Amino acid sequence: MSRIGKMPITVPAGVEVNIAEGNVVTVKSSKATMTQKFNPGMIIKQDGNTITVERPNDEHQYKSLHGLTRTLLSNMIHGLDKGFSKELEVNGVGYKAALEGKKLVLNVGYSHPVTMEAPEGIEIEVPAPNKIIIKGYNKQVVGQFASEVRGKRPPEPYKGKGIKYATETIRRKEGKAGGKK
Repeated sequence: MSRIGKMPITVPAGVEVNIAEGNVVTVKSSKATMTQKFNPGMIIKQDGNTITVERPNDEHQYKSLHGLTRTLLSNMIHGLDKGFSKELEVNGVGYKAALEGKKLVLNVGYSHPVTMEAPEGIEIEVPAPNKIIIKGYNKQVVGQFASEVRGKRPPEPYKGKGIKYATETIRRKEGKAGGKK
């Protein structure tokens, strides 16, 4: 039995879950509405404010989908209740981030500023010139956009310059003179 798959999901107040035929799950809240179609073989049951995911048998396909289905459903509910966020740090001399309307403007060592448009459902905050916070209700979109921002200037191992996640540690390398004695 999947450890993650067998855990029940509690639906918080203010979030409404509707399970339609063919395992089409719609989650509504005051923020937005998310709909996702899951594998029709999986058994999704709602009992009051608790949702459980079960598999029909122990075939390899259903074992693989058990934990995945539960996690995706849990992320939809958590995202519309509390939301997800990723924090990025901008390191380097002259490197900075700014917000112009809904556009993120990055000055990261290129001859021109890099402008990025936020996708729908994403909110960007720049509390300081070297800090970017990306928030949203869809975990996949938040992670993808954070990855795209980081990809504009990934951190390099010699000086640590670039855009990195706040929780990420950069393994530093010695320079050319590091080996001489």
